[in-house]
Amino acid sequence: MNESERKRLEADGWKIGDTQEFLGLSDEEMAYIDLRIALSDAIRARRTEGGVTQAALAARLGSSQSRVAKMEARDPSVSLDLLVRALLATGATVLDIAEAIAPERRAA
Repeated sequence: MNESERKRLEADGWKIGDTQEFLGLSDEEMAYIDLRIALSDAIRARRTEGGVTQAALAARLGSSQSRVAKMEARDPSVSLDLLVRALLATGATVLDIAEAIAPERRAA
């Protein structure tokens, strides 16, 4: 959002903030959400870059295509364990997973 739009909205009584503020989340809760998002995004990226279908990844995991779709859609019913196992099933290494959840460390 550009600055003029922000000022206009604030002048009209709107409060501008981020997700954490809006939902009243602690830093730990926000970090957990960011972790889940990063893992889900990494699954989709690795799967599509590798030319693997959701059904094929599901078969590798002994799961269903709809479960893989839920992983990629950031469904909260999917466990962190399954997200990590799915990444490993795409051929990701522990270092690949570390990079996915902490890309800013790569630049250091």
